[in-house]
Amino acid sequence: MAIKIDGKMISTQVKDECKKRVKKEALDVTLAVIQVGNDPASTVYVGNKKKACEYIGIHSLSYELPEETTEEELLELVEKLNQDKNVHGILVQLPLPAHIDEDKVIQTISPKKDVDGFHPQSVGALSIGQPGFVSCTPAGIIQLLKRSGVEMDGKECVIVGRSNIVGKPMALLMLRENATVTVCHSHTANLKEVTKRADILIVAIGKPKFITKEYVKKGAVVIDVGIHRNENNKLCGDVDFDDVEPVCSAITPVPGGVGPMTIAMLMNNCVEAKGIQEA
Repeated sequence: MAIKIDGKMISTQVKDECKKRVKKEALDVTLAVIQVGNDPASTVYVGNKKKACEYIGIHSLSYELPEETTEEELLELVEKLNQDKNVHGILVQLPLPAHIDEDKVIQTISPKKDVDGFHPQSVGALSIGQPGFVSCTPAGIIQLLKRSGVEMDGKECVIVGRSNIVGKPMALLMLRENATVTVCHSHTANLKEVTKRADILIVAIGKPKFITKEYVKKGAVVIDVGIHRNENNKLCGDVDFDDVEPVCSAITPVPGGVGPMTIAMLMNNCVEAKGIQEA
């Protein structure tokens, strides 16, 4: 039987460490969260972020803007928060309405307050091993692996998906851990042959239950980043959990695997933000 990697438990460890640090160092940290429109999934995420701030003892400012907010109005708000010395982290909840250019918004956030780790400067710093914010989901996956005792050094890691938010930063972080990394995508030939080489298989392709046991080497560690609702409205991932679990050595469930880690690492970034701004 595969070990089920418990993201809820590990995320609580990370949040408790943040809470302890906030208390010990008497850190006064504020995260500003901006949501445009009322996408139901975004509303849930924003609510969870506020709860996490409360839990670790940092302030959260909430800006809930109507769907028809213009790009100019949103950029003005971001600039205002960039200038506010009492705000240490700025997070704009994605996706944004179609009339707003997401890239422009991300690039307007000060890299020193970019707790999501999406700014090109943050990504550039990661690629050359400089300090800076790291995208929360990939950073969370590294913590899941480390705290579950999974050896990354010298291992073959295959990442399925090349998004800017997960796939690409994940590849850079695994290289930092001395893994040998292959990134697959929709144009990869013989996908099954490539994924079957993986000691660590990380899947972020946005297709429900796409990865079955035919894609997985016996004894591999499987990390499932996907989250979907199936025909019975139950949550599932990019990996067919029931099919894959018997062949792998460890696997993250959906829900309760990678998801909780994203918010835990966001809290970690918020706590780090103060030091980054004062450096």
